[in-house]
Amino acid sequence: MPFAEFIAGWISGAVGLVLGHPMDTIKVRLQTQYKYRGIIDCIKKTYKNERVHGFFKGMSFPVFTVAVSNSVAFGTYGNTLDYLSQSYPSNSSFPPSFTDAFLAGCFAGTTQLLVSAPVDLVKVRLQNQTHPHRTVHTACVTSKYRGPVHCAATILQQEGIQGLYRGLGALALRDIPCFGLYFLPYELICYGMTEAGQQPGTLAVLVAGGCAGVITWACATPMDVIKARLQMDGLEGCRYRGILHCVTDSIRTEGFSVLFRGLLLNSVRAFPVNAVTFLSYETLLENIK
Repeated sequence: MPFAEFIAGWISGAVGLVLGHPMDTIKVRLQTQYKYRGIIDCIKKTYKNERVHGFFKGMSFPVFTVAVSNSVAFGTYGNTLDYLSQSYPSNSSFPPSFTDAFLAGCFAGTTQLLVSAPVDLVKVRLQNQTHPHRTVHTACVTSKYRGPVHCAATILQQEGIQGLYRGLGALALRDIPCFGLYFLPYELICYGMTEAGQQPGTLAVLVAGGCAGVITWACATPMDVIKARLQMDGLEGCRYRGILHCVTDSIRTEGFSVLFRGLLLNSVRAFPVNAVTFLSYETLLENIK
C-alpha cells in the first residue's frame, strides 16, 4: 500500500507533537527572549503568568498541520528507501546502506519544508506571546494574535507571503541534513538490536527512535536557535539581515554558547517524543499494510 507510510506518519506525528509541545514552548522562549535566567525560571514565570495554558500555546494549529508534514516526511522516506533498495535481494536481512538511509532522509526533509515552514512560524509567534492568563484583572490585556488562523492572516497582511516563510533558509539548513541523520541511527540501532530475519521489537524501536531523536537534535540545535530568531524578526522591526548576520550578531552579543541554548531541553524532549513517534509509526504501518 503506497500510502501506508503517509497515514502512519500523519498519526504518529500528531502523537509526538502533543507529548513534546510544553517543553518545546520553553525551549523557544529561551532561544528568543532575554528575560529568563534558565529553564526553571522560564517554567515558573510561564506558569505564574499564564497557567497551564501557557505551555500549550501554538499547539492547536500544528497538531493537525505538523501531522501533515510528518506524514510527508515519513511517507517520502519510506517510499524513497524502497526505491533505492530495489537493487537489493528481496530477502536481504541487511539494513539500508548509510548512503541510502541518509539520502532518503534528506529528500524527506526537503519535501516537508513547504508545509512545515509557515506552520512552524505561526507556532513560534504564538509561543512567544507571554500575556498573563486571562482574569478579571487582566481582561483588558489583548494579544497581537488571537489564534493560529488570525496569526497567519496578520502575518500575510503585514509581511506578505514571504513573511510566512521567514526563516525558511535556516529551517532548510536545519531540516535537510538532520532528517538524513534522523533516520540513519534509527535504522542502524534497530538492525543491531534485531535478530537476522526478524522485525524490530518494541524495545528496539523505542531505543532506536529515542536515540535518533537525541542525536539529531544535538546537531540541529544551533540552526534551530537561528531559525527561531529569524522567525521572530519582523514582529517589531527587522534586526537581522540574514542567516549569517544572525549567527555573527548572536555570537558577538551573547557568546558562542547562545547557539546551544535549548540543547538540554531538546535532548530531554527528544528521547520520549521520538521513541513514541517511531513506535506509533511502526505499529500503525504494520496494521495498515
